[in-house]
Amino acid sequence: MATTIEEVPKLEENPRGIPRAPFVQDVEKHLGSPDAEVESSIRAFQEAISLVYLYMASRSKPLILHPIDIRKYKYMENNLLQRKKGLEEKIPDIKKTLVMVQLLQDRKNADITEPMTGTFELNDTLWAEAVVDNTDEVYLWLGANVMLSYPVSDALTLLQTKLKGAQTNLKGIVDDLEFIREQVTVMEVNTARVYNYDVRRRRQKGLTKS
Repeated sequence: MATTIEEVPKLEENPRGIPRAPFVQDVEKHLGSPDAEVESSIRAFQEAISLVYLYMASRSKPLILHPIDIRKYKYMENNLLQRKKGLEEKIPDIKKTLVMVQLLQDRKNADITEPMTGTFELNDTLWAEAVVDNTDEVYLWLGANVMLSYPVSDALTLLQTKLKGAQTNLKGIVDDLEFIREQVTVMEVNTARVYNYDVRRRRQKGLTKS
């Protein structure tokens, strides 16, 4: 009888839902019999070295995983590396903007009325000097060519929230990348164990025939 999805046990996951690769403790049991061929198992492990489970179930329902839902670990790793790079570029920009908005808020709190002179980066090698009048609002780029005006205090709160969220996401991505590399190692060990088992089995059969 074919195994149904409901009968497949849920695998252990990390906090972001990436499944932990199962370690093959008993190779013979894993293969199914002492005389079972190992090529398909080794091939599956080699494919799984770059696999990640794709789970399509709703977050509001119990998550059921099935072997047919496997996708490449390397795909997930590359995706995380791209997100990591984006956050590492984004966080310094948020920090610089936050420093400037905090300065405007501090000047407002101190009732400083005279204009402020500063320099602004136009590109990597070009800066311009400007005089900034006192203001109660700032304009922030939100991405996708969208800029909105905010009161200084609201902009400060928004930037602090965005910075905290970006730093949290970055930490999660770093943890996920380490977790994925650990799972790849487990699958490589599984591959080696099955291969070595087959070598020992062939050697024993050769001794028996001789």
